[in-house]
Amino acid sequence: MKQLIAAVALVLSFSAAAADTELQQALAGSHREPANVARDGFRHPAETLAFFGLKPNQTVVEIWPGGGGWYTEILAPYLKANGKFYAAHFDPNSTSDYYKKNLAAYQAKLAAKPEIYGKVELTVFNPPTQLAVAPAGSADLVLTFRNVHNWWMRGGGDANVQASFKAMFTALKPGGVLGVVEHRLPAARPDSDQEKSGYMHEAYVIKMAESVGFKLAAKSEINANSKDNADHENGVWALPPTLTNGDKDREKYLAIGESDRMTLKFVKPGK
Repeated sequence: MKQLIAAVALVLSFSAAAADTELQQALAGSHREPANVARDGFRHPAETLAFFGLKPNQTVVEIWPGGGGWYTEILAPYLKANGKFYAAHFDPNSTSDYYKKNLAAYQAKLAAKPEIYGKVELTVFNPPTQLAVAPAGSADLVLTFRNVHNWWMRGGGDANVQASFKAMFTALKPGGVLGVVEHRLPAARPDSDQEKSGYMHEAYVIKMAESVGFKLAAKSEINANSKDNADHENGVWALPPTLTNGDKDREKYLAIGESDRMTLKFVKPGK
């Protein structure tokens, strides 16, 4: 029996090492944009994805990957051989120029390198009406990076945030994981500061996720930044990489770096 246990442990260790190697290969790939690679020190992709439990044979959904597909550059090649990757993007019929521009840029990125991105499956996510990010109960892992504030802002409020989390809950298998990274508003600040700053209260994000059935499994400070007090003219966008205030206090914001971020791991009960 002890020999069997030892053999199983050895197989699992080899599997984990192989998965880590594949992730490192994706991170080191020449297909990644240099500007994206430069942000690894702030976004900690290897540590973040390991915390969420990413494996190369999983079905993974990324919510709103943006025009540049920062995490798609890592996830698509990593999952290409043995997994499944859904990119839940903006509505192609949207009247928003921002949505249309970013979706077009993402689609062009995928089309330019089919050897890397040819198996990415695009779906539409437009809360609260278009929520089928992947077939119900199919996903092992759903990931959303710096998006919760978008669902809250511009009058979205609780209903929009809950609809978003419910969509992710529906897509996941029982026992599946939701990984959330979001700009963090200090607990002492009023909820109203969430409306325009781009920062969210960690307790609020947890409350909204748990309100649709998720259970908080773990927190991590992987993406914390103690230099960021979340109090900037024009909100989080004053910081890199956006630097929306131009040359005004530019050196100060560069010295702060990217935002302080919560990193939360939720589980869909069951299994």
